Amino acid sequence: MNTALPADIAEFAAVATKRFAGFGGPQAALRAETDDDLRDEARRALTDLGAFDLEVRSDSNDLLAAAVLCQAAGAAALPYPLVEELLAIDGARLTLVNPAAPRIDHGDLPGEWIAADLDGARYLPQPSSRTDAKLGPFLVPATLRGPEGTVPAADIELHLVLGSWRILGAVQRLLDIAAAHVRTRIQFGKPLADFQAVRFAIADASVAVRGLDELAKYTTWRLDSAPTQVRTADALVLRLKAADTARQVLRTAHQLLGALGFCDESDVSVLDRHTQPLIRLPVSTEVLAQRLLPDVRSGRLETLFSVPEHT
Repeated sequence: MNTALPADIAEFAAVATKRFAGFGGPQAALRAETDDDLRDEARRALTDLGAFDLEVRSDSNDLLAAAVLCQAAGAAALPYPLVEELLAIDGARLTLVNPAAPRIDHGDLPGEWIAADLDGARYLPQPSSRTDAKLGPFLVPATLRGPEGTVPAADIELHLVLGSWRILGAVQRLLDIAAAHVRTRIQFGKPLADFQAVRFAIADASVAVRGLDELAKYTTWRLDSAPTQVRTADALVLRLKAADTARQVLRTAHQLLGALGFCDESDVSVLDRHTQPLIRLPVSTEVLAQRLLPDVRSGRLETLFSVPEHT
């Protein structure tokens, strides 16, 4: 089975990666924590790429282009709510929240917002000011009015999937940094990469990242053809896998880089802090797993080991 991206999508991904590198990558995201003008520049970079012309809801090619754009944004820790604006409803950015503790990444930016929980209940959020937290430096607490109506299930699925592509980009960048570090860092007279335990750690992280990459492609492809119940489960599984992979790769990167990985001079630290909202929100991985249990028990959740139904 050929899972390579179409040539035009791969080219678009390369252009986006180059544009975000020109913006400054993770270190630009670090500077954006104290310079709001940089978030305006991030949006201009997205506009230059035609991001907001993509019809992610109705065109499968545009959806795949949006996916690789989110992947490139994740690798660069782009300081802008890309997924939320790609899925805007009547000009209002769409964010997923936990109604019990609503928080919005980049919620302090000008413009209207619409919030939804994983069940599709629609809320009107009122973001407050930033808290300057280290983990998720752009997170903003919010109060919710409603629920008032619903958001289509397809929008919730797209939000989960595109957010997972952002996580994928971040973990791929983290793996590259860790692999480069162990090849150049000399310890006891030889590179860290010469130690078997280090090789095993990098290999395990690489397998996890490659698995996430394949699952992201598969899930995005299935959004166009699978029944609603299956699409919802697929999106939840992808987000669960993305969050678990991020934790594994972050743990490996921090272990191998040591204290350097916790300094903002290192892209590992910046990627970690800026990816935390995607890993933790709108709900924890434990809650995501619990939401899948009914489908597991009923047999509606399709896996590699599912038995086809015969009629």
